Amino acid sequence: MSARELITEHLDLWTGAVTHKSTAGRGRNGKIDLTGIKKLRELILELAVRGKLVEQDPDDEPASVLLERIAEEKDRLVKEGKIKKPKKLPEITEEDRPFELPDSWEWVRLGDLCELENGDRSKNYPNKSSLVETGVPFVNAGHLQNHSINTSELTFITEEKFNLLRSGKFRDGDILFCLRGSLGKFGVVRNIERGAVASSLIIARPYLSLLVNYTELYLKAPISELMIRRYDNGTAQPNLSGADFSKFLIPFPGESEQHRIVKKVDELMALCDRLEQQVGDQLEAHEVLVDTLLDALTCSADAAEVAENWARLAEHFDTLFTTEASIDKLKQAILQLAVMGRLVEQDPNDEPASVLLEKIAEEKTRLIKERKIKKSKVTPKMQEETIPFDIPKNWEWCRLESLTLYSESGWSPQCNSAPRSEDGWGVLKVSAVSWGKFNPNENKGLPDSLSPRKELEVRPSDFLISRANTADLVARSVIVPTTSPEKLMLSDKIIRVVLSKKIYPPYINIFNNSAYAREYYSSVAGGTSHSMKNVSRDKINQLAIALPPLNEQIRILEVVENLLLLCEKINKSLHCLAGLKVELANGAVRKASGDR
Repeated sequence: MSARELITEHLDLWTGAVTHKSTAGRGRNGKIDLTGIKKLRELILELAVRGKLVEQDPDDEPASVLLERIAEEKDRLVKEGKIKKPKKLPEITEEDRPFELPDSWEWVRLGDLCELENGDRSKNYPNKSSLVETGVPFVNAGHLQNHSINTSELTFITEEKFNLLRSGKFRDGDILFCLRGSLGKFGVVRNIERGAVASSLIIARPYLSLLVNYTELYLKAPISELMIRRYDNGTAQPNLSGADFSKFLIPFPGESEQHRIVKKVDELMALCDRLEQQVGDQLEAHEVLVDTLLDALTCSADAAEVAENWARLAEHFDTLFTTEASIDKLKQAILQLAVMGRLVEQDPNDEPASVLLEKIAEEKTRLIKERKIKKSKVTPKMQEETIPFDIPKNWEWCRLESLTLYSESGWSPQCNSAPRSEDGWGVLKVSAVSWGKFNPNENKGLPDSLSPRKELEVRPSDFLISRANTADLVARSVIVPTTSPEKLMLSDKIIRVVLSKKIYPPYINIFNNSAYAREYYSSVAGGTSHSMKNVSRDKINQLAIALPPLNEQIRILEVVENLLLLCEKINKSLHCLAGLKVELANGAVRKASGDR
């Protein structure tokens, strides 16, 4: 299969291979990484430097002729005293060569094509106090963006400081390459007459200006990453010496073929840009469509209307819910419908929630008199204007505190950094409580010098809420499984809420994790860090809950569990399909590259 066929006749493979980022990224589809198109760009560059992207022309001058011209230019510059005579580079052996090249190509070291110059590291090196608002540009690794120099945030030094520098002075057409820290970042100097580089950068100045574009292409290609790994001598921090940078191997074609390769790569990269725009537009349109239809679903007046709107969704299920993000939104819509009383039909024979609340109040009064629980703080009553949405007639709005017998948090002793041993005690970390999932392995071992507080031991069926966590996880809740390990204690950042036995805890759990509750906690969460937030126990107790009759709570959970199980099955299928597409894209790159 030719390179053209591989690239242009399998666009569905490249556009369909996406992965999901663990954290939100940049751009409108921040959580989506267009892996296939990224791999396509990688493939184009790899084919280009292997001589497989454009046809070889037997009438072209071979690379050896161009190398002779470069050697002549280098000798001329040395004789005229414009550059120092460079050190002889190691001979390229058969074992050094990563892959076979076309007959007219040559393997050559970077130092044979470019004059290399480090930044000045003498006492004249500009420090922060030397920087001025205007003057001669002074470029560091942070200014290298998208293989060019970001001029919007340039720093400057004075003319006098620039004249004192012994080295590290660049000019238009040079390539600036980062040797330390952000190893491998580079930028081509364009439309900047002159400047100086920070000590972490090295200047690569091709002996012939016609080499700039092909050298730039080479530094973008996977083979340059291979060279970085080969010569990186850093440990904690990636690091290259200028001498090792000069040893980088470059697969080198003749002048005419270089021009054809660069032109073809530019064409194909423009195609990739259009594909990214097209896929981005499709994802955005898909997101808007899903949001619109799910909003219509959650705005349904009752369970009958939900069933009607759901049937409309079901007709297009396979085209609507094709991404992890859309499945997550569907889950939230299901939870929202559940807590609004729109998911199942109401049964007029159910005991209304108002009676249930009266029974719980009587139970609490009795337990307080028997001194089995303490009298809780009075929470604000629900006001008509604060009710977020309408609920069925036999439901009631109430505060979480009115359903709770008591709540308690744990402690925060000085624990071991490692989890508890098999027979030891542990204290749960806040990450033990996540999105409806209990993670018992997220704990820190209690030192032998401390005695466990057994009254804080986590028990099966406990209802736990994470009082502090990252902004999107704060106040998430979970019900501890009956198979949970023993000898785990609550930390002070996890609250155990002991509900009346007249309440069905799984319903309170899904309410606490619904979009409405998320909005509430977001509005009352405190904390100095943008990412880490905390919610007080009082604010948790004040959560307004739409309470259905007990029998309806159970019916709701049965439907919710079935629907969420369906969502998980779809999600797994999507992950398998996405993984297959990514692996196919990777395989196509490996096959076309001829990796050994």
